[in-house]
Amino acid sequence: MALRTKPLTEQVAIITGGGTGIGRAFAEALVAAGAREVVIASRRGDVLRQTADELNKQADTERVFPFEFDIRDLAQTEALVRTTAERFGTIDLLVNNSGLAVPETVEAITEEGWDKVLETNLRGAMWLVRAALPYMLREDFGDVVNISSQAGKHGYADVPSYCASKFGLLGYAESLRDHARKTGANIRVFNLCPGLVDVEHTGATDEPRPGFIHVRNMARTLLYVLSLDRNVIIEDINIYAR
Repeated sequence: MALRTKPLTEQVAIITGGGTGIGRAFAEALVAAGAREVVIASRRGDVLRQTADELNKQADTERVFPFEFDIRDLAQTEALVRTTAERFGTIDLLVNNSGLAVPETVEAITEEGWDKVLETNLRGAMWLVRAALPYMLREDFGDVVNISSQAGKHGYADVPSYCASKFGLLGYAESLRDHARKTGANIRVFNLCPGLVDVEHTGATDEPRPGFIHVRNMARTLLYVLSLDRNVIIEDINIYAR
């Protein structure tokens, strides 16, 4: 039986960490490609509102909507998903892009630093998926895109908590993917695993720093995986700069 398809022009997306850097590039690309609605979410309400205004003006439309929330707060995380679904009818695409790192060596890890990173990068993503999954199952359609890292593939001495969170995100994604297979759910799970991404030089004509990826390449990768046939899944994509 053919899997249900849905054009991007009918899809509703949530992007966490959507106000700046990679998240903003994702939002801009989705709007340019015709996505129906794009909700950008983070703790920085002023930045979100400015980004939404700029992207809507740029596209001469109103399809980008800001939502201020703290991914470490369960109630706020569930409210993001619930409010989006109530306003726009469903959730088709969830991009888990929120993330932070606390530089601490292995012997100097603090509970505060460890918890902050794991709660943001891993537990928050799990909460979002758990909240969004019922809507995707109801519609028999959905994509989850996790922004992991090369730090999810290799350990680095100066950011052990970040590495643990990104390794964990890949493991959680594999479990989610296995669940979709066993239940026959039309839900795909992709992991983007970039190296260094230049989140400072993000303009269309800006050149990234040597060894860094321009955010536009992250956005192009997102659009590529979403364009694949529904029966095609690329589990992990490693992205490097020369």
